[in-house]
Amino acid sequence: MRRLGALALLALSACGPDMAKGETGFETPQSGSAFLKPDTRALQSDDFANPGFLWVDRGEALFARASEGGPACASCHDGGEHTLEGVAARYPAIDDQTGELFNLERRINACRSRHQGEPPLEHESEALLSLTAYVAHLSRGVAIDVETGGAARPYYEAGREYFFTRRGQFNLSCHHCHDRNWGQSLRGDTISQGHPNGFPAYRLEWESFGSLHRRLRDCDTGVRAAPYPAGSDTYVALELYLAARANGLAMESPGVRR
Repeated sequence: MRRLGALALLALSACGPDMAKGETGFETPQSGSAFLKPDTRALQSDDFANPGFLWVDRGEALFARASEGGPACASCHDGGEHTLEGVAARYPAIDDQTGELFNLERRINACRSRHQGEPPLEHESEALLSLTAYVAHLSRGVAIDVETGGAARPYYEAGREYFFTRRGQFNLSCHHCHDRNWGQSLRGDTISQGHPNGFPAYRLEWESFGSLHRRLRDCDTGVRAAPYPAGSDTYVALELYLAARANGLAMESPGVRR
C-alpha cells in the first residue's frame, strides 16, 4: 500500500502540462551513484566488496575459454587493434552487417554465432550477464559517447518517444520521474536522472546481478504497465536514448544500486 500511495502522489505531481520533448530537466547529467546512500556508494567503490565483481570474474573466465564451435573471445580481442577497452561506452551502436541497432548483449551473441559457431545466450542468463559485465567493466571510467545520427537516428527517436509516453495504470512516463522529479524522495529512495552508466549492475532489491533491461521491466511494472521482454527492440531503442542523455558520464559497471 505504501508503494501504491507513493506512486499515486508522484502521478498527481505529474498531472500538469508535459515539458516540451527534448527538455531533460537537468543541466548536467549526474550518475545514479550520486543519489545512493553513502554505504551503498562505498560498496560500489570497493572492488573487493562489490558483489558485481563475481559476474565480472565469471565473464573473464568465459571470455578466455574456447567454445566447442570456435575460438575463445580472447583469441580475437587480446589487445592491440581489437581491444575492447572503451568499446562498451559506444553502445548501443549500429551493426555494420545488418544495419540493426545492437546493444552489448546483441553484439556478444552476434560474435558467438558469426565467429564461434555457438547459439545465442538467453537474456538474463548467467553466462550472458557475466560476459556483458566483463566487457562493460573494460570501459569503466570511460565517458559514454554513443552515436545518434545516421542509421541510428530512427532508433534514437523511437527510444525518445517511449521515454516521453505515458503508460500503465498510473499514466506516467519515464520523463515524469527522471526529468521532473529527480532528486525527490520516493519510498525511501532518491529518484535519479535515470542514466544507464552503472549497468549491468547488482541491485540490493534483487539480491542479484541484472541487465539494464531488467531494470526497465521493473520500471514499467512499477507504473502498472505491461513490460517488454528483455532484449526487445523497444528496450534496445530506449537504451540508446538513455545512453545519449548520459553522454559524457563515466561508465561505472559493475554498479551497485538499491
